[in-house]
Amino acid sequence: MSSVQKTWLAFSVIGLLLLSIGFGQSWSVALGIFNMCLISSIVALGINIQWGYAGIANVGIMGFAAVGGMTAVLVSEQPVTAAWEAGWGNLLLAVLFFSITVTLAILCYRRMAAGRHRTIALSATIIIGLFLTRYFLDPAVASIEAIEPAKTGFLGGFGLPILFSWIIGGIVAAGIAWVIGKIALGLRADYLTIATLGISEIIIALLKNEDWLTRGVKNVTGLPRPVPYEVNLQTSEWFIDLISGWHSGYLSTLSTLDRQGALKQFVIEGSSIFVKLCYTGLFATVLIFILILCMRALDSPWGRMMRAIRDNEVAASAMGKNITRRHLQIFIIGSAIVGIAGAMITTLDGQFTPTSYRPIRFTFLFLVMVIVGGSGNNLGAVVGGFIIWIFWIEAEPVGVWLMHFGTAWMDDSNALKIHLLDSAQHMRLFFMGLVLLLILRFSPGGILPEVIKKRS
Repeated sequence: MSSVQKTWLAFSVIGLLLLSIGFGQSWSVALGIFNMCLISSIVALGINIQWGYAGIANVGIMGFAAVGGMTAVLVSEQPVTAAWEAGWGNLLLAVLFFSITVTLAILCYRRMAAGRHRTIALSATIIIGLFLTRYFLDPAVASIEAIEPAKTGFLGGFGLPILFSWIIGGIVAAGIAWVIGKIALGLRADYLTIATLGISEIIIALLKNEDWLTRGVKNVTGLPRPVPYEVNLQTSEWFIDLISGWHSGYLSTLSTLDRQGALKQFVIEGSSIFVKLCYTGLFATVLIFILILCMRALDSPWGRMMRAIRDNEVAASAMGKNITRRHLQIFIIGSAIVGIAGAMITTLDGQFTPTSYRPIRFTFLFLVMVIVGGSGNNLGAVVGGFIIWIFWIEAEPVGVWLMHFGTAWMDDSNALKIHLLDSAQHMRLFFMGLVLLLILRFSPGGILPEVIKKRS
């Protein structure tokens, strides 16, 4: 079977799975899963750029996703005026001293010769700089977090449309990736994996504890939407007329009283579906745009160079390629895409919850998407994002159904039946392992393996 036929078959199976969810459960559930599949595919593309293109094992994915989510808050939330008035002076001085400390530390490291004097100067600069930074930062944080902590207790944001946060989230994630890459990309592959995981945990720990910036574990809720609200749609004449026209055939068979009740229910259900379709349009646009750029980049001389570095760093270095610089470049690009996806997740949820970013759990889920879809193949990453997320969400209800079906002949008081029904939610792990095992057994390169185009 050719790669084109495999691609069509894979997306056809995905379409059938979503249709079965729509008919079997509800279209609102199917669209909700579809929207998360779109975002998951964007994350998978970011990982595929790093792992599939260059072989960089970055397990700090959730840290960059959390940065994107934080950016959504800082961009879209209204500024808390009282908090700014209470702490902006000391906060500005803290930022100033921190910037001076970083600048002086870099100058000491670069301008002074290696030895005892540089170590003493660098240590003194960092210690004094951090002391001065905390001297002004601590009172600023205390005064900011004291402003109505139950409602705000943080600085807020800039009050801009939340769609801007998708772009800015990518930029901020790219900037942090540059800093991390300059420090960690010189490490050997296994040490790099450990370092990125640790850095991810540090980022998420900061977001959980710095209440003045993100409210920490108190969460930020009620973020503005880029799409209409269901309540507003349900009272809009144009939307009611649209739903009435869509169901006109069925409504015409009902009495006046029954027609009003049925129309109200249709409007409520339709508003949820309409909002999800609006999100689908936004997410699909971003996914298609990033996918096209990734495919063009992979087929370009730059993409061939990255694959050459991945396959044989020694040979690529002998040809004059700067391996560390190219790794840093690809690390930044992939992290920026993950940052965009992180801002999109927060936009979809309408809230920022730092405790929901669990690196150990979700990082490997996204890595499985790339492995199952086909590492090094952009369309494969998208397919993996869809397949794995659908199984991840639907495994639990399917597992419950299987347990009920398999134990239907048992008495309700049977201890084994009770145990199996209580353990049904763990079927998710079984299904995920089964999918991964079958794919790696029968298609080791993934559903859509990487295709190397030979040039004459």
